[in-house]
Parts: sequence; structure tokens; C-alpha cells
Amino acid sequence: MSFVFKSTDARRIVWQPRFAAELPDLPFHAWPETGPAEDVRYLAAWQVPDGIGALLPNLEVLFSVGAGIDQLNLASVPGQVKVVRMVEPGLVDGMIEYVLWAVLSCHRDMFSYARRQRQHVWSGAPNRAAGRIGVGVMGAGALGGPVLRALAARGYACRSWSRTPRPLDGVAGFAGAAELDDFLAGADILVCLMPLTEQTRGILNRDLFARLPRGACLINCGRGGHLVQADLLEALADGQVAQAVLDVTEPEPLPAGHPFWDHPRVMLTPHIASSSQAESGVDMVIANIRRHRNGERMVGEIDRAAGY
Repeated sequence: MSFVFKSTDARRIVWQPRFAAELPDLPFHAWPETGPAEDVRYLAAWQVPDGIGALLPNLEVLFSVGAGIDQLNLASVPGQVKVVRMVEPGLVDGMIEYVLWAVLSCHRDMFSYARRQRQHVWSGAPNRAAGRIGVGVMGAGALGGPVLRALAARGYACRSWSRTPRPLDGVAGFAGAAELDDFLAGADILVCLMPLTEQTRGILNRDLFARLPRGACLINCGRGGHLVQADLLEALADGQVAQAVLDVTEPEPLPAGHPFWDHPRVMLTPHIASSSQAESGVDMVIANIRRHRNGERMVGEIDRAAGY
């Protein structure tokens, strides 16, 4: 039984000695070296090559080194292999920080003031209390839940929307297609933190934007595939959406001539909202391997049928 690591060398330098100390009975191999392929039970990777089932015939668990799993071609991963998202404190804290920054910047009109500065305009507006700002988060799971709790603690009028109900104290919860309209109607700032699935691809579109309060702000920290780019440009042009903060795009990076680069109401960041930290990430993987050995469900283990 062995473990294979397929990620950056900087991360390997942290992970390998931790495995040696915590799981000395589990040989650690750095891709493309795997040791005897038939011995490999665990693989940690961002992406996996096609035919991984044939390459590692006894693989039992695939750990994503990131929060998402849409970059993994699950069609090439044998159905009996358990797939586990990275859920660790450093990744969660990073996302909370990013969304708080983006929401506060929208709430306090900081993007508007930046545009005025470039125009040499000194003009202010009355501040609005956080409690008067409706912040809606699409996705209330491992990242969305902590983000909502942090926003609620700042006094925002928080609401969540997810596929199935996920009650959170101090948050108005909405679930399923039947409750989407009511959720959107109160979202002055809309945050996307959903996993990308066939059901959520393109969900940030013309129809959805039309159901937001006029002048709403969009923050997308999910995946670029959630957004229909042409529909956002249209919504920005007519004022239905006042500001967009996009940490993810499709493709990444955008082509040099893409209109988002120079759009005055689009803030682009290069997929840096959050990332798993090597130190806390390896601790989570080691803990999950112990859970797996004990026959317990692992933290972040996905439902293959649902896609997350």
C-alpha cells in the first residue's frame, strides 16, 4: 500500500516529511515515480492523466489538492475510486478574506471611487449600514457556509441558495429552483461559490441578472464556467449589474483583447481568492487517510452522482 503525490515541488517539500513522520508505514512517491503501480492506494493531484485506472489499478482514493474537482476528468476515474475535495482551514480562511474584501468594496462603493479618482473627481456619497445590504451566496457548503457566517457577523442581511436546504443561524435559506427567484430578489450583492456541474454551468446568465435588484453587484469565486460572459457585458451596459468582481474566468487567462480586461466596471483577479495551504492541506489528507483506513467517511468526500 502506497501514496502518490502529483503536484508542485514546493508543496512536496512540505508534504513528504510530514507523511514520513505521521504515516511511516505508507511509502510516499512523487509523480511520475509511483513505485509498484499495483501497490498505490492513494493519489493526491490537481489533474490526473487519462487512463489512471489502468496506470494505478488498485487506486482507492483520489485527493484533489484544491477545493474544486471539476478540473479532474472523473469520466476517466474508475467508479469505485473515492474522490475527495480539499477542505482545510487555510483554504476556508482565504476565501472568507477575499469575499469580505469584495463585499465591503461593493458595499462602500470603493470601485466607484477608484473610477472617480482616475477622472480626478472628488465626490462622495452617504454610507449605507451593512444591515441594509442584502448579500446572497450561491452555495452554502464547505466554503459558502463559513463565508456566510463571517458576513452575518459583519451585520449584512445574508441569504443562501443551494440545491438542498442548508440551515445556517442568522441566514435566510433558500433551496432549489422553486426558491431561486425569492433568493435573487433580495441579493444586492451576489456571491457565487457553487461547484461547477452540468446543472450550474452558465447559471450566471441574462435571466438570472434580470431577477436581481437593479444595480446589483456580482462576485464570482466559483468557476469561470458559471458565467455567460456576453450576458454580463449586456447587464453591465444597461445598469442592471453595476459592478462585477471576477476571480475566475473561462478560459484562464482571458485572451488579450477580451473586453473584461479594460471594462471600467469589472475587477479581475487571477484565480487567487483562495488556495489550499501546504501545511494545513497535508494534515487534512493524512487525517482523511486515517479515516479511510478506519472505514469512516472522509471530510470532503464527494457524491460522484451529484458531481460535488
